[in-house]
Amino acid sequence: MVASTSSLPNTRPTRTDGRRPVIVGYDAVSPLGVDMDAQWERASQGLSGIGGLTRFPLRERFPVRIAGQVDDIVTDAYPFLTSRDMALWTSPVFKHALLVVHRALKKSGIEITGDIAPRVAITFSSAIGGLDSVLHADRQLVSEGKLPPPYTNANSCINMVGGKVSIMTGATGPITSTITACATGSTSMILGAMFIAQGMADVAICGAVDFPLLESILGGFATMNGAYRPKEGQPVEPPEKASRPFSLNRRGFVVSEGAGCIIIARADFAKAHGLAPRIEMAGWAMTSDAHHFVAPNLETVKQCIAESIAHSGLQPGDIDAVNAHGTSTKIGDRIEGDALKDIFGGEMPPVSANKSQTGHAMGASSAIEIILAMEGMIRDMVLPTINYSPDPDIPIDCVPEGARRVAQEHVLKNAFGFGGCNSCIVLRRIA
Repeated sequence: MVASTSSLPNTRPTRTDGRRPVIVGYDAVSPLGVDMDAQWERASQGLSGIGGLTRFPLRERFPVRIAGQVDDIVTDAYPFLTSRDMALWTSPVFKHALLVVHRALKKSGIEITGDIAPRVAITFSSAIGGLDSVLHADRQLVSEGKLPPPYTNANSCINMVGGKVSIMTGATGPITSTITACATGSTSMILGAMFIAQGMADVAICGAVDFPLLESILGGFATMNGAYRPKEGQPVEPPEKASRPFSLNRRGFVVSEGAGCIIIARADFAKAHGLAPRIEMAGWAMTSDAHHFVAPNLETVKQCIAESIAHSGLQPGDIDAVNAHGTSTKIGDRIEGDALKDIFGGEMPPVSANKSQTGHAMGASSAIEIILAMEGMIRDMVLPTINYSPDPDIPIDCVPEGARRVAQEHVLKNAFGFGGCNSCIVLRRIA
């Protein structure tokens, strides 16, 4: 049964509730840039990271021609990315995963020493993993009869992303791959929080990476009518105008790539180690749609949102902003809009859909968006939903005018994945 908004509990956890994990560091790469400050600057200016697709030669009639691509990273600044070993890990998921984890840990101030290592969990994952390595090897096998290189299968194992994070950091606590399609990044944080709540870890390295700009994957999204396609007979639109969540003229998601890492820790661990967290995970929830392989289920989506707010000890009116899943699909945006309307009624907070600027980075999208949401909380700013044209069936405030100054103590983050995998998190500013 879906919890009604009137039945949510009134009790609130205190601002120093030790059961709630705190965020001690984070980092991301996205189509908006590979430096965190640069990404925020572009996002707050209402700019887009969407452009022409250049990851592979485009066939004449190939239906997908735009994407959100991540700029090349300067590997020379990070010796571990130029090591002889890394040459064997050809899929881009590995170097980008290790980069954001390395930088997030550095920002956190945590040094994973021998005494800490067994208490550091890894839930950093991927929805697609290094599938590019298998596709490349398969094409070579078919065209040249050449057997795959010995690291092909290892590159394609999704759990190997977390494995490489463990090897690089020395973390030896619980490790798992939290694959929930587009919700993978959010789910990784929830599983990390659960490890901490169960006393199995003091710290968790969470987040996700995906680099899905492969010909067969993009073609598959096109044939299932998920990826953006221009309207026949209409003038070609600039790529940066294509991703338009919640808009009347939305025409599917723009596939992109990226990675985001969020380091969470027990509050007393953070205090004991002199860390200075500014945000905590106030509450969370997960549900399964049991409905359809891509079309979301209003009741279980609404249940996930309601339960995450209830788990925070809050009422809907306490939520200051929503960071939406907002993919730009007809049914997905409508269901999310209906769920928000049912939960918040006439007190709808502003709703920011970051995919309007970044595109859809699959499992990494929710990790990147959580990071942008936290930056906004710290800076008292809600990012805009660009390219917005009001849809009368989705009456929500999408911040279309540009970044808006809003003090935010509590932010709801929605993430809904293929297969009906729903993960919602409520973030609280604590400093």
